[in-house]
This record gives sequence, C-alpha cells and structure tokens, in this order.
Amino acid sequence: MDDIVRAALAKWPNVPHCYNWLALDARGDWYMRDDRCQAAGPFPHPKGSRILHDKLREFIARNYEADEHGCWFFQNGPQRVYVELEAAPWVWRLQRGDDGALRVQSHTGLAASLSACWLDEAGRLYLATDIGLGLVHSLDMDLAAEEVEAGRWQPQDSSAEALAAQFGYVRSPAAAQPAHAA
Repeated sequence: MDDIVRAALAKWPNVPHCYNWLALDARGDWYMRDDRCQAAGPFPHPKGSRILHDKLREFIARNYEADEHGCWFFQNGPQRVYVELEAAPWVWRLQRGDDGALRVQSHTGLAASLSACWLDEAGRLYLATDIGLGLVHSLDMDLAAEEVEAGRWQPQDSSAEALAAQFGYVRSPAAAQPAHAA
C-alpha cells in the first residue's frame, strides 16, 4: 500500500466504503461504473468505462487487496472501493522465458508460482498460485494449451462458484454487502 494511502487512512479512519464503482473484467481490465452504468445493470453487463490512464491503473494495482471476508478492494486514500469481479481476483498473463519455462504474472504485475489448475463449466482455465486463484487471460490460452498437451498441467473440473468458495473470494461485494457489513 502506498505511504500516502496509509497517511490518509490514519487521518480519516471512518470514511464510508464504496460499492459498485470499480470492476475487474476477465481480461484484467479495470472499469469505472458511474450511476448511469449501475442503473443499467450489474457488472459485467454493462461493464462501464475502461480505465486507460496508466498512472491510475498502476495506483489501483499497488493498493489492491482483499479484506477478511474475501472481498477485493482498492484502497483509494481513506476510502475502500470494493471491486466487482467478473471471474476471479487475479487475471494471469503467461510468458515463455528464454529458458523455455512458462512464467505467470498477475494483471497487477506480480510474479506468481503455479500450484494447480482448474477448468470451469464455461471452459475457462484458472490457476492456483502462491498469491491466490486467477483466470488465465484469453490471449494466453495457446501457451496454457501447450502446458496441458505436454502433461505439465492437469486441469481438474470445477465450477466458477465452487472455485470462489474454495479459494475464499467474493465476486460481488455489493451483492454481499449486508452479510459483509455484519
């Protein structure tokens, strides 16, 4: 967490939490969801306005974490802005290194080490890593398929709902707000 964020939290510790204004899609893109967008329906339809500003995306990435209930948020100064997740809290990008090894990196730029993988009911591939569960980015499925075909990865069947329960994350903190606030 940024030092300026810690200072704002210390100065204003009781700022109300924010719900429905920020979302993460299955490709690792952040979306702002204003009142008009929220009124049109729950995330991901409509998604909202994609955040393109590099410095804002970097700030969100540095201050992105989960609370004790498995609800993911972005700490924006003194305000906790909860994130609606299309699929999972992490979106993995894959890259083959010069040594031939496959590297896994989160949408926020963190390196991760793979421990297991799953396929959900829609055929999406999830990886369990040392920093949590995430979805493989659609552009990197060719590299993932190479790992599966070579027998290095052996996906297990599951469902998106079962994976969220197993790995303890909440896809919609807004929908869980009454239970979450308790």
